[in-house]
Amino acid sequence: MESIDHQDAIHEYNMTGGGGGGGGDVTNSAATLLSWRKLHLSRAKLKAINKTSALMSGFAMVAMVEMQLSEKTQVPPGLLVAFVICTSLLVAVHMLALMISTCILPNVEAISNLHNINIVEESPHERMHWYIEAGWAFSTVLGIFLFLCELAILCWVKFYDYSIMAASSATIIMVPVLILFMGFAVHFYHKLVVHKYELTESGLRELEQLKIQLDSTVTSLVSNSNSPSRNNISVV
Repeated sequence: MESIDHQDAIHEYNMTGGGGGGGGDVTNSAATLLSWRKLHLSRAKLKAINKTSALMSGFAMVAMVEMQLSEKTQVPPGLLVAFVICTSLLVAVHMLALMISTCILPNVEAISNLHNINIVEESPHERMHWYIEAGWAFSTVLGIFLFLCELAILCWVKFYDYSIMAASSATIIMVPVLILFMGFAVHFYHKLVVHKYELTESGLRELEQLKIQLDSTVTSLVSNSNSPSRNNISVV
């Protein structure tokens, strides 16, 4: 009998909106708002991928096409091979990121431009989350790293026949920049992971408090529903 009264109290709590609080509606609304925030974040990342990858891959293609070497050049073949490999990798990585962005971004923008939070589940940003993150990593981390390497090698290929000192100065400048770039990337992603962990932890605490509140409300409803029946039994 107590289990039946407990189920009836839960049903009554859900029908009345949680005593005016609407616990289930609050949870669903919070989840929808979180998904809407993720949609806009994914949209911003995809737009950044579009601009960054198009710019850097275009620069790499122009650098390869406009590269002019004389027939009597003294550039070592290994340096030329490194230049071709780095340029090919740079273009391939950015084209892959650009393809991911081009395929997913229209579907995300079609939902975000409607400004209706209730249809956020129709957007593919949740299912395509790992593809978006992969494109973001290719375009920003790996793509920029290859771009800096490309710039250093390009200086060697361009100025090797004219001035070794000029080519060496480019390397001396680019090596600290690469180290700073890698350090910033590691620091940034570490801070980002810590921030996401803190947000998740706070969300779990809020859910736990909501569960405690729901349990206490259901318990009070059960006690209130049992008290009249006990009084009737005592009277009889």
